[in-house]
Amino acid sequence: MSRLIAGVDEVGRGPLIGDVVTAAVILDPKKPIEGLRDSKKLSAKKREYLNLQIQEHAIAWAIGRCSPTEIDELNILQATMLAMTRAVAGLNVKPHKVLVDGNRCPNWEYESEAIVKGDDLFQEIAAASIIAKVARDNDMVMLHQQYPEYGFERHKGYPTAAHLAALNEYGPLESHRKSFKPVQNAIQKQHSGAISKT
Repeated sequence: MSRLIAGVDEVGRGPLIGDVVTAAVILDPKKPIEGLRDSKKLSAKKREYLNLQIQEHAIAWAIGRCSPTEIDELNILQATMLAMTRAVAGLNVKPHKVLVDGNRCPNWEYESEAIVKGDDLFQEIAAASIIAKVARDNDMVMLHQQYPEYGFERHKGYPTAAHLAALNEYGPLESHRKSFKPVQNAIQKQHSGAISKT
């Protein structure tokens, strides 16, 4: 049997709200998928298509998350490492080696290698970046349906001018990351009575 290589990537370290989402994917060399590349370089429509292709044809795939509460408790780096560990642990096949996008690997028992810009270099990591990105974007669409005034569908929780303006006008939600500075500032403003939370 050939060595099983899992690719791992994360999405959502920078946003002010929601989970940090990671994915682990073991591709099947007998079922190649055309067009895999860094999820940021693909249109939303193409990502959706490839997401289904990966789920259908990969040997194994899994998603790992860390919640805003865990991010606040651990810090975003440690929460990302934990989410990656959860993703690989969720695979129904144990990989022989794990390739992680970035410059560090979690402290785990797997043989692994961190690869900067790995989502451009390895199809397994590109596939993981697509699965994670689609999952987190879907989170933001659902959040947008609950709280349309924040504009999550557009900025996906990143600290854009529109998001910061909404945060200042309406105050933080339960799923905002309280340890992130712009959210802390909004909480302080809220406590000083400057925001009327309806």
